[in-house]
Amino acid sequence: MFEKLRIREHMEVANAAGDHVGTVDEVKDDQIKLTRSDSSDGAHHFIAFDNVDRIEDNRVYLKEGTPIPMGAGTH
Repeated sequence: MFEKLRIREHMEVANAAGDHVGTVDEVKDDQIKLTRSDSSDGAHHFIAFDNVDRIEDNRVYLKEGTPIPMGAGTH
């Protein structure tokens, strides 16, 4: 598991294929809170910290099969 401290505000969040899902607003408890400006519905969305596969090149990659909240990313 990755250290939460490695995930910083404004980092890009991508799915396993590298597609943009959102931008980190903050790490809150055991979840990554995504910015509202990246969502199609104007709401904050959350990704469980356990779904992080790796952090590479200032980008958070999610594990294959991670459910992406409706309204987040590019659906």
